[in-house]
Order: sequence, then structure tokens, then C-alpha cells
Amino acid sequence: MQFRKAVMADTEAIYQLIQTNADQGLLLPRPRISIYENLQSMTVIEDDGRIVGVGGLHILWQDLSEIRSLAIASDKKGLGLGKELVTLLVKESLQLGIPRILSLTYQVDFFAKCGFRIVQKENLPHKVWKDCMNCTKFPTCDETAMLYEYLP
Repeated sequence: MQFRKAVMADTEAIYQLIQTNADQGLLLPRPRISIYENLQSMTVIEDDGRIVGVGGLHILWQDLSEIRSLAIASDKKGLGLGKELVTLLVKESLQLGIPRILSLTYQVDFFAKCGFRIVQKENLPHKVWKDCMNCTKFPTCDETAMLYEYLP
């Protein structure tokens, strides 16, 4: 397994992986244009030439980033790859000097095991105004807001 930054050749595999997980109700779908526009922020897991995992780290504000579009191939779930990817993305955020990492998720137990805690969406105005306004679920979002905070 290789964890690496995504490249343009990965976009269709990323799209299919996210869509498959979205079809199962595990995360929100993402259009191809969003993958193209955010490719630089995505990390993939490659196994023998196949993309089996993806996650993005998106900067929202000077002290807040977001893990988004975290998806693992069904035949690779339960191997700890998702947690390893979250750990990598948290480290990336901290290396950038961003101590708070958000996830809007349906996978509350998973993110809790990764050190995230539930917070009120209303306490995240930068996220709400930046991305949520264009979401089909706004203002009736059914995802749970979770936050990881690095306290040195």
C-alpha cells in the first residue's frame, strides 16, 4: 500500500470510489469538477496500481481545515486504512500550522476513534458560508460536525 498525493490520472478512480461510497450513504457525492478543482488537496491509497482509498484536506480558515471525501474501497475496509489516512491528513494540517480539523460526516463512531469530538455546526461559520451554501442539503444538513483540536 502506498499513500501519496493524487494526480490527474487518478481522478476517474477517485470519482468512482467516492460515488460508490456515496451510493451506500456513507458520504456525500462529489461531482467530477469538484475532484478536478480540489485534486491538489487529495491523498490516495494505491494498492498494486489500484486506488483503494482517498481523502482530502481542505483549508477553510487560518486555524481550521477539513477532512472531506474520505472513502475506502469495500474490499479494503476493516484493515485500518481509513484511520491511517485520517492520521496522515491530521499531520498534514498540523504541519501547515492549522490546529483544528473538521469533518462533516455520517461516520461518527469512526471519527470519534480517530480523536474527533462532536461540535455544533453553528460554531463553524467559515464552513457554513464557504461550502455549505451551495450544498443540496443546505440548510437541512444531516451530517454530524466533528472536530479534532491539537492542544500542545
